[in-house]
Amino acid sequence: MNAAVRVGVLASGRGSNFESLVAAARRGILGARIACLVTDNPNAGALAIAARSDVPAAVVDPGTRRARLAPEIEERILEVLRTHEVQLVCLAGFMRIVGPRLLSAFPGAILNIHPSLLPSFPGLDAARQALEAGVKVSGCTVHFVDAGVDSGPVILQASVPVHDDDTAATLADRILEREHRIFPEAVALWASGRLEVVGRRVRVRPATSRVE
Repeated sequence: MNAAVRVGVLASGRGSNFESLVAAARRGILGARIACLVTDNPNAGALAIAARSDVPAAVVDPGTRRARLAPEIEERILEVLRTHEVQLVCLAGFMRIVGPRLLSAFPGAILNIHPSLLPSFPGLDAARQALEAGVKVSGCTVHFVDAGVDSGPVILQASVPVHDDDTAATLADRILEREHRIFPEAVALWASGRLEVVGRRVRVRPATSRVE
């Protein structure tokens, strides 16, 4: 694999992680190019980022299901990804659970960023969960996506201390800063062919053993 790797980003909100990937690609440190953005939210801030970054974007109506996309909706997303010849899918604040169609179309090629040190605090409101649990350290995780909720093999993690005066918002903001660092790093590792999944563990091959 090399810099020709084409990345499709799925996002639902303001798009800060999407923007971090775009910036990394622009600086030449992603080892890939951002081929397209797909969102389920016509008001997503990510759309404005895509427009000013010249990244093709598509809005796909998610239908009436709240968390999981219906098969026909996943098929519409796949049509967009195929049109842009996407090889790697990155979930950057995409508030839907990926289903069988996407998983089978991109085996081992869907990454997600989550604002906790998985397997702790999966799902929504991870910062609030961390505060309520009384942990002293939280953080973020990039992982491969599987059929579960934030349950796939862990690629990279970064820790963030929990302060006594933290709110869910302040903790989430500090975690987000680390997300912006490790998500591009994980994408670069995938694009260079250096990730190997062995059971539940993800091994990072040395740069000298790069696989083309």
